Amino acid sequence: MKSRWAKWTMSAGLAIAAAPLCAQAAPAAAPAGAIPVAAGPPIRLWPQGAPGAGARAHEPEQAEDYWVKNVHDPSLTLFRPPALHQTGTAIIVIPGGGHRLLVWTNEGIKVARALNRFGITALVLKYRLAREPGSPYDIPRDAAEDARRAVRYVRQHAAALGVDPHRIGVMGFSAGGELVSLIADNPAPPPAPGGSAADPLAQGDARPDFQVLVFPGPLGIPAKAVATAPPAFITAGSLDACCAAPSVQLYEQLRTAHVPAELHMYAGADHAFNLDETDRIAVLHWPDRLADWLADQGLLNPAPPGATPGQPVASH
Repeated sequence: MKSRWAKWTMSAGLAIAAAPLCAQAAPAAAPAGAIPVAAGPPIRLWPQGAPGAGARAHEPEQAEDYWVKNVHDPSLTLFRPPALHQTGTAIIVIPGGGHRLLVWTNEGIKVARALNRFGITALVLKYRLAREPGSPYDIPRDAAEDARRAVRYVRQHAAALGVDPHRIGVMGFSAGGELVSLIADNPAPPPAPGGSAADPLAQGDARPDFQVLVFPGPLGIPAKAVATAPPAFITAGSLDACCAAPSVQLYEQLRTAHVPAELHMYAGADHAFNLDETDRIAVLHWPDRLADWLADQGLLNPAPPGATPGQPVASH
């Protein structure tokens, strides 16, 4: 039995798998502040160039099969839901890949398209990869800052995107889950000295309104700012040597701090089960549990005035 999410993504996933990416230059980026209508030109997060990129700033990304790497110009790719079903909720999707590459198809594009079917506006993040050979980047300093800038971008452009600035979530897989925890459950770093007031994405609130962590890695856990953390959905496999313990540990921290949190640990499951890449029926249905949680947070319905994630949804 396929979950409804798996059914919804099967045809799109087959189409994507049938058209592997080739190593090529990145497509021309949209100007800063421009809002693509659909999955189109990437939205550049550092229009003046990402710190530390140096001479590599204009190197083309490398892409093949399911992955992308050599990211020196971090960006968001926008996937809009059908207008009839738009909820006003946005989720920034952060693929994993061990900070060496981005699992772009299975933990990015397919996830975004599935979220669209729930009426959620999805934006997939390409962030700087700190563990790629020869990388000049650092995970907490650079990759996490790309994630923070993504949140600020969506919040500052909420009206143009057709989303509620108070319903912006982040969803990370594996290494992407580490970035979620770093920006949602830990203190933000102090502003960089000499920061320019002309850079709007250096200003504003970078804390997401809710967080989804899918087999998250251990970086950032135990968290250091759980008292101000947003509501969380966490899932992992019980056999996952990397990420089972951090998932349970973060859940316990959030629960103890009275932050609304839900945890699903799957027996017999290891790392990276993604959307429909498993034969275990319980694991196959983890996206349905996420959909239930999103509905319970009121995030799958148009936002009533003053609603915030984590508040009980009124029964009728």
